[in-house]
Amino acid sequence: MTAKLVPRRIFTTKSPTLKPLVNLLRLLCLTTAAMAAAADDGRYFQQEIGPLFQRHCMECHDRETHEGGLNLQDQITRGGDSGPVIVPGHADQSLLFELVSHAEMPPPESGQLDAAEIEKLQTWISAGAALPNGQTFPSVTADRIQALLLLRCAVCHGATRQEGGLDLRTTESILRGGKSGPAAVPGNPDESLLLQKIASGEMAPARRLVEVSIKPITDAETALLTDWIAAGMPAPVADRSRENSDSEYTATEQSFWAFQTPQQAPPPSVNTTARVQTPIDKFVLQRLEQVGLSLAEPAPPDVLVRRLYIDLTGLPPTWDQLQDVLQDPADDRISKLIDRLLESPHYGVRWGRYWLDAAGYADSEGAQNEDRVRPRMWRYRDYVIRSFNSDKPYDRFLQEQLAGDELAPWQDGVEIDAATADNLVATGFLRLTPDRTFANITAFVPDRLEVIADEMQVLGSAVMGLTVGCARCHNHKFDPISQADYYKLSAIFKDAFDEHDWLKSQGERTLAVVSTAERKQWEQQKQTLESRLAELQAQQQQADEETRKSLQQQIDAAKGAIPPEPQIRALWSRGRPSPTWVLLRGNYLTPGKRVQPDVPTIFAERYPLPQIAPPWQGAESTGRRLAFARWLTSDQHPLTARVMVNRIWMHHFGRGLVDTPANFGVTGSPPSHPLLLDWLAVEFVRSGWSIKSLHRLILNSAVWQQSSAVSQQSQELDPAGLLLSRAPLRRLDAESLRDSLLFVSGALSEQMYGPADPLDVRADGLVTVRATGDQWRRSIFAMMRRTQIPSLLETFDYPQMGPNCLQRSESTVAPQALQLLNGGEVHRLSARLAAVVLQDCQQSMPLTDDADLRKQRIIAVCRRCLSRQPGKQELHLFLQGLQELANQWRQTGETAERAEQLAFANLCHAILNSASFVMVE
Repeated sequence: MTAKLVPRRIFTTKSPTLKPLVNLLRLLCLTTAAMAAAADDGRYFQQEIGPLFQRHCMECHDRETHEGGLNLQDQITRGGDSGPVIVPGHADQSLLFELVSHAEMPPPESGQLDAAEIEKLQTWISAGAALPNGQTFPSVTADRIQALLLLRCAVCHGATRQEGGLDLRTTESILRGGKSGPAAVPGNPDESLLLQKIASGEMAPARRLVEVSIKPITDAETALLTDWIAAGMPAPVADRSRENSDSEYTATEQSFWAFQTPQQAPPPSVNTTARVQTPIDKFVLQRLEQVGLSLAEPAPPDVLVRRLYIDLTGLPPTWDQLQDVLQDPADDRISKLIDRLLESPHYGVRWGRYWLDAAGYADSEGAQNEDRVRPRMWRYRDYVIRSFNSDKPYDRFLQEQLAGDELAPWQDGVEIDAATADNLVATGFLRLTPDRTFANITAFVPDRLEVIADEMQVLGSAVMGLTVGCARCHNHKFDPISQADYYKLSAIFKDAFDEHDWLKSQGERTLAVVSTAERKQWEQQKQTLESRLAELQAQQQQADEETRKSLQQQIDAAKGAIPPEPQIRALWSRGRPSPTWVLLRGNYLTPGKRVQPDVPTIFAERYPLPQIAPPWQGAESTGRRLAFARWLTSDQHPLTARVMVNRIWMHHFGRGLVDTPANFGVTGSPPSHPLLLDWLAVEFVRSGWSIKSLHRLILNSAVWQQSSAVSQQSQELDPAGLLLSRAPLRRLDAESLRDSLLFVSGALSEQMYGPADPLDVRADGLVTVRATGDQWRRSIFAMMRRTQIPSLLETFDYPQMGPNCLQRSESTVAPQALQLLNGGEVHRLSARLAAVVLQDCQQSMPLTDDADLRKQRIIAVCRRCLSRQPGKQELHLFLQGLQELANQWRQTGETAERAEQLAFANLCHAILNSASFVMVE
């Protein structure tokens, strides 16, 4: 018999005198309804819940549509992609009730449940969720128990350690037991040793919980474990993660442009053929001609040379380098310069920095106030620079970073050559995100999952151009990426990033594996220093007191000179990944259905993941990441080439063809020139994934070589420059600005690679890079702690990696002007610049106020800093200003010679503050 609910208006009365009676009546009503729902063997479902589903849910969750894998018509017991949606007797633990009660489902346009309907749903679930025709929801599953034991017990009874000989990761190992016998007796919880140990408080031992970074099992979890054993320890349900194909997505979702393999359309015909230098120009000219525009005039040669130097190396040209190009009569002089600059070691410094941004490079762990330094991270930075300098094919570059440990044998005493060592260093790409798990107190499972989530975000944004992280807690709101897709993707990395078999961020996850040649060199150096140390110690034992003190100083120095063992920060497969479950609402305490490693469903049918297999016979690795890396770098992959081509274009033009470089999904910006983007992507792959070939293609185009001057017509018809009717006027980025200041002042060291340069931090917070002698290396080699970014770089928008940066902001704020105008570092470099120029102008002759000498120095500093001669009016103003400055210094008591030096230093400082120095035309 179905209970009759009390009319809703009684419950909504605001009369304080009726409130106790209302609550009592409501309780009686719910109790009566619950009793009826529990006793009717499914009739309550047929009369109340089934019609409720029919009214509100079947549009999306019947047997035909079953969005999110959920079929409420006849397979409710199977749940959806996120796992079970009903937990009988526990409405508060049921995903379906949570979504409905929070008005997240159904969507408003489908008609949301009213309060009475929500109560009915709660009543039915709380009473046991009885179904008609003998259907039942599964009781506690082996999957749920396996996830529970991995969370609470596997740290001591799992892959790494099996104390007492006990492994609790599978039903079979539980039944096999350890030294004390089987851990559980199916159907008999009272006789199960595992439950006895928990009940007595013996396991897990409280004194060791923080040591191993786990929390004790809760009473509710113990009850689940008891129920499972009482039910006979049922086996895990079959995985259905591959059952749903992209047929569950709409035609619009499947046909979205970014999910199709790029096709290379022929370059279009244009009217302004005289301006065409590469096929790129035709695509851009077509759009311009459609609105009545064309390209701007070609940039002046001196402007173009400076732009090229800064674009490819991050440094301005010297005057001699500029003249070499300008005096070359050949028609292809710019093309030859592009080739020379691409061979410069500074090219890798400049373009490697862009990749380090995308990867989230930092020399510290972050995530804690301590911000502990990563002493070996610099090897990855050097790997990136060398890879760009050698034009390593981008597909190989990605494969090494995602699965370098699976490309060639390196364990069990194998001799390691430089290439294999590079493979391992490259996996540092997966070790860059903030990671506080070096300390026990911050290495619990939620902390580990945050590291994994950040790695997924970096992978999605930097390589795939998708916001996959948005599907961590629920299906993606806009893109066809389900929550199950997110966990299938994370399962690919589980053999190395396993929250239940974790290696801490420092120490345990650092390999003492470098090339055999480097290790031999270290051993020889160490042996030499240790021999010298032994000699000094022997001498000290026989020496007098005074000599001993002197020898002790030498001993201390020798000890400090012994180099530490060379190591790398890497990620590697241990070949024993734990299962992966969808975490309901992203909560590690509520695992849903089990999933297998795979790519998102929208790709899986047309672009399936290659077969996963160990990379070589006898390998410990699963081969998951290698299969994924090969999938990503397939010639047919719809995103990989597009994303990289777009980012390279963005760094050349200041804006990508897709203006959201980390998001090629539905909410990202559509491409401004879609045919050009696809043409470049196909050409990139056809060139063998050569980044330098792509540079040549772009830099030789008339589009890139045009002037940044804005005509009135261009301003009216292309105000933001989206149609590329002119070159962008851009400010030097943080590193190029600092490096250019060092370069023109003669303070830039040519030394590259190796450990990061230390920082000096003043009490007031000013952070500067420590010099080596009287010079500084390029900014990329400075220590980049997340909490101590060098002040000059931070002021000019150097990003905090949280976890990475695909597109730097370009702010215009007062501290930038103040840093250049008042900063001590800039003042010192200005004085140094002045001294260098004076010396170059044969400063040995006595300084006078002679106008010719001043003119010579002004011309020299403009050539050095601005890559051009000063204009006539400019020169006049400089001379006038220099005279006034010298007069003012004399009035302070300075000699004429000193006043001239100080005035010229002031002038140099003004030039370093000028738009001509800071901006790139």
